[in-house]
Amino acid sequence: MVAKMTSKNQITIPKVVASKFASPYFDVRQEEGRIILTPVNPDAAAQVRAKFEELGISESDIGLPPIL
Repeated sequence: MVAKMTSKNQITIPKVVASKFASPYFDVRQEEGRIILTPVNPDAAAQVRAKFEELGISESDIGLPPIL
């Protein structure tokens, strides 16, 4: 399948692919010339952030990009 990026940097995920995922939220990263989309549950991400905060751990401490 081919998807076109608009002038506003928007890409429509084909329905046949999008319908396979329950969450409308995706972690987006670039890796080796590819765009990687990973479905995320924003509630789970919030729980992880809260636990990190409770432990005094920041995203810069673990070297990962922000999730949302």
